[in-house]
Amino acid sequence: MTTAGGTEFGETWVYESIVGALPGVEVSNAFALGVQLVVFEAAVLAFAALDGNAAVAVVGSAAVLLATLGSVEMLRIGRLVRSRAVPTSYKRLLFGSKVETVLGVLVYVALVTHLFVFEPGQTARPLLYTLFGPDRSVAGVYVLLLIGWDISYRIGTNWWASVLGLWRAVRYRFSPTGSRAFDLAPETARLLRRADSETALFGLLQLSIVPFLTPGSVLQTVLIAHVAAVVAVSGTAALLMTPRTG
Repeated sequence: MTTAGGTEFGETWVYESIVGALPGVEVSNAFALGVQLVVFEAAVLAFAALDGNAAVAVVGSAAVLLATLGSVEMLRIGRLVRSRAVPTSYKRLLFGSKVETVLGVLVYVALVTHLFVFEPGQTARPLLYTLFGPDRSVAGVYVLLLIGWDISYRIGTNWWASVLGLWRAVRYRFSPTGSRAFDLAPETARLLRRADSETALFGLLQLSIVPFLTPGSVLQTVLIAHVAAVVAVSGTAALLMTPRTG
């Protein structure tokens, strides 16, 4: 069985496998990305128009764009890692374990707890109040939380890709031919360095929503710290993917 783009199950992110799991549906990655962007953006604009809420339109559109760009980065990382030259154990851990989904759930639960429990008790104007006012639109909040899950899942994926990239960089070595156990040939290293760079870029893209968060808020601070950690870990992994002798 294959996913969108013709990739076999077991070598895909959960995001990629969902469309391919639908019976009778076979679409390209570009089409799936287009549908993701159009459907979510249409929902955001529709509810913003019904409520007459320009803030929701702006913030929602930025979140939709970030989620779509995150999908692009996931596809780029996946394409690099699926090379036959890349160690199978690394690919199995990255895709087959589905740890990115578990991490995404943890991020999402933390986000919901922050929005509905922590923030209302800490400030007079929490984010939901700023966006929706005292009379929250049920449909608007539903769409916002749905997009929030989309971003949370991608943050979880970003964590997993960066941490596992560092594990892989420490575990594997180079040899001129890549013939010894756990050794990588130079061309494989180049692929993996690119994957680490894409993982760092994946994190940096998430800074695009920082301006829409309250300056100095816990949410903004945690997001910036997350991006800094991902860039540091992925950058270290990329540096370690250089020829070593001895």
